[in-house]
Amino acid sequence: MSLRPLVEIGKLRHTHPVTDLRPLTGESPTEPEPVVVDRVVDESPRRRPHPAWIVAGVGFVALLGAAAFRSVPSVLIQPLHDEFGWSHATISAAVSLNMLLYGLISPFAAALMDRFGIRRVVCAALVLIAAGAGLTVFMTQAWQLVATWGLLVGIGVGSMSMPFVATITGRWFVRSRGLVTGILTAAGATGQLVFLPLVSVLARDHGWRVPSLIVAAVALSVAPLVWLFVRDYPSDAGVRAYGAGPESDVGVRRPVAGGAGRALRVLATAARRPGFWLLAGGFAVCGASTNGLVGTHFVTAAHDHGMPPTTAAGLLALVGVFDVAGTIASGWLSDRVDPRYLLLGYYSLRGLSLLILPSLLGPHTQPSMWVFIVFYGLDWIATVPPTVLLCRELFGADGPIAFGWVFAAHQVGAAIAATGAGFVRDLNGSYDLAWYVAGGLCGAAALMSILIRRPARSLEGLA
Repeated sequence: MSLRPLVEIGKLRHTHPVTDLRPLTGESPTEPEPVVVDRVVDESPRRRPHPAWIVAGVGFVALLGAAAFRSVPSVLIQPLHDEFGWSHATISAAVSLNMLLYGLISPFAAALMDRFGIRRVVCAALVLIAAGAGLTVFMTQAWQLVATWGLLVGIGVGSMSMPFVATITGRWFVRSRGLVTGILTAAGATGQLVFLPLVSVLARDHGWRVPSLIVAAVALSVAPLVWLFVRDYPSDAGVRAYGAGPESDVGVRRPVAGGAGRALRVLATAARRPGFWLLAGGFAVCGASTNGLVGTHFVTAAHDHGMPPTTAAGLLALVGVFDVAGTIASGWLSDRVDPRYLLLGYYSLRGLSLLILPSLLGPHTQPSMWVFIVFYGLDWIATVPPTVLLCRELFGADGPIAFGWVFAAHQVGAAIAATGAGFVRDLNGSYDLAWYVAGGLCGAAALMSILIRRPARSLEGLA
């Protein structure tokens, strides 16, 4: 009997990508490296999507929700003022604490994701958000607003902030890392704006408590999605990071010790480098000129000029729509253009737009306001992808945690601007001075960005 048919069958079986389902660690030492199998997997038209895209998709949903949860207090400033009589500055203080914790918690959350895993940290954060939002319906004092929307929700959304993006892209992607960073960043920024009209309408028609309860319900519903579909490392799913070569160690699980203490050690190391402070200073201005000022006070400022709050919230939602295109494009450019030049352009153009904004506000939406919305939207948070890339270049494997501290500076700037603009409004009766100061600070951020020195290896070719 001829053995040739059996040999042919054996050859066909070896073309199936079975080794891609086996963890990279603990492979049998007697088997050769499956080079041919990798080639077949890459070329097969029937292959399933790489698990990295599933993780990125669930991360997109979680970030979209977290940003939406964080945006709710800015729409409730006027309803809370009308019902309880609390001043704009008092309510803004709760918003400021939310923003501050959104940044300060993020480096510790990034370290805890290394220690305990993405799923556990994110699911715990969603439970905190649900508790904070749900308890607001019982509040009667201003300190309770600070404790719920400020403290609990702030800790929750801070655990799913931009370092969450850096963690996912750093573990799961080698190829298209800048592009995916842009997409996930767009989710984090756009969710804050796109849901503003819905929250505004709900608060107007049904009172501010209904949006709070909806946030609690949505946060609880997202948690099972994260638990079921997110894996902490590619090696947990038996695959390599997307675009990683056979010798790459990206995405391979390793024991990590230290937890939150590691975040402090990374800060101590990063603080010795001038590049860290230049990045942090520029990003503080970024937070002040976006979330802190425009994201928190644009609706109220437009209302001061006679524009209905729902119309103003709709304009902010359009900023979020254009931000999707701007941030994804920024991620694509970050893979190809010196990120310092991108930051120089972004901050300069944003500063100019804020300087002219006071002259555009009015009871009706003029064509010039539409131009501002499109222009500002494209630039809203386009600064994140090049900043994430610079952190990875400067700090290597500690890049996500270092970015967490840079992002903390972003939120410190946002908190200062949110509170400061509230005081400006209470003292002067308008926000004009706040817009002008923010525009000038953007010029300073542009200068700081161009002064950053990239490592020599990064100048040989763009990542």
